[in-house]
Amino acid sequence: MTITAPHPTTAPLVADRLCKSFAQGVEHPVQALDDVSVHIRPGQSVSVMGPSGSGKSTLLHLLAGIIRPDSGQVRLGADPVSVASDAVRSRLRRTWFGFVFQDGQLLAELTAAENVALPLMLNGCRRPAAVAHATAWLHRLGLAGLETRRPGQMSGGQAQRVAVARALVHSPAVVMADEPTGALDTATGAQVMQLLTEATAQAGASLLVVTHDQGVAAWCQRHLVILDGRLESDSGGAR
Repeated sequence: MTITAPHPTTAPLVADRLCKSFAQGVEHPVQALDDVSVHIRPGQSVSVMGPSGSGKSTLLHLLAGIIRPDSGQVRLGADPVSVASDAVRSRLRRTWFGFVFQDGQLLAELTAAENVALPLMLNGCRRPAAVAHATAWLHRLGLAGLETRRPGQMSGGQAQRVAVARALVHSPAVVMADEPTGALDTATGAQVMQLLTEATAQAGASLLVVTHDQGVAAWCQRHLVILDGRLESDSGGAR
């Protein structure tokens, strides 16, 4: 199977009747998601809320092709994500998805510019060009002068800005953020969310934010609530 290169502004992310369970003993599987369908328009920002164990992170992992559903399917544009091989799904994530995690997950031994350049180099870009492009993104996100600093030499807010730059540097169609402000104080978290929503919008990418914080969710245009593995509500935009 090959991947048809979608342009970020024209590739909706579609989940159709996703079901996923995980084994918890032979006789008691846990239903993490039950018949969930979502259509995310290009350039749309969407929050995914719900209590711990509700299935919101499972939904994110299914949409990104990290795991496969038991039934249902995920498509990015015309490309079937959920039925693709492991190699194709990995390439799809490298090419068309960007990720921001709660603790940034920057590589401690790399500088800020090197961390941001990593997705480009994994996609075959030569190091000098990748670092130059990464440096431009750091400047764009207010981090000029920090290019050679390592994660341990930056504040939490600065490190998370680096993570945002890394997620966007390769022009993804979709950026997925899992509790992106969970390790930050309220003020710094608001700054990161403003940066994240504005930068993804300017890049033409869709944004999915998994969070338990209503203040974080409020930065998004559309709001999904997952309860007990089912889509309880969908507000702020049509599916």
